[in-house]
Amino acid sequence: MPSHQTSTAFTDPATRRLTLTAGVLFILTFITSIGALALYGPVLDDPGYVLGGGADTRVMLGALLEIFLVAANIGTALALFPLLKRQSEGLALGYVAARVVESTIIAFGVISLLGVVTLRQDPASADTSSLLASAQALVAVHDWTFLLGPGFVVPFGNGLILGYLMYKSGIVPRRMAVLGLVGGPLLFVSSTLALFGVHEQVSGTALLMTVPEIAWEASLGIYLTVKSVRAGRTAAGARALSPAAAAA
Repeated sequence: MPSHQTSTAFTDPATRRLTLTAGVLFILTFITSIGALALYGPVLDDPGYVLGGGADTRVMLGALLEIFLVAANIGTALALFPLLKRQSEGLALGYVAARVVESTIIAFGVISLLGVVTLRQDPASADTSSLLASAQALVAVHDWTFLLGPGFVVPFGNGLILGYLMYKSGIVPRRMAVLGLVGGPLLFVSSTLALFGVHEQVSGTALLMTVPEIAWEASLGIYLTVKSVRAGRTAAGARALSPAAAAA
């Protein structure tokens, strides 16, 4: 059954468009999230950023990338929903909801860092200590959103729910889907430990516990994209070699 479902997912043109869209958007989430984190370096790492020369353009580019990230996150859920609801409409809706909640939390983090940029550009009559306190509070809000969104929503949405539905549907190999079923709980445990200060969210231990979830999402994006493109080329070649096409 899984092999038949996998074949159907990539031979049906309408379904193939959905899997291709979802695959490309998953890859885009990696590009935008990593790029945004790199661009945010000055405001996240410098406690006195609000008082310095600033790298506002760089921070705003990071914010723009996260806007694209929010769109890509929701897009993956919308693209996969018609396929996932065949297994369980309730869980498929749960996956969409998880993506929306995750994206909302990310958006709050973006707003907080843009608030720091506003304080630096237009300090008004605030004194130095007030500016520092306000800016550091906004950065702290972003740090919490970075933990709560990717750390606590993703394990249930992309990990358990999506992993289970992909496992049942057979759209991807079951061994790949197991990565989500394992990676989700591991990421949740890691985030819980970070919440209580056992380790830093960005640390060697946290990275090790996050690797299965990262591998799951990366392999899913690549698999759906490559499989869809190859199936599309095969279908196009078959049509070109068909007797009707030759006669035309």
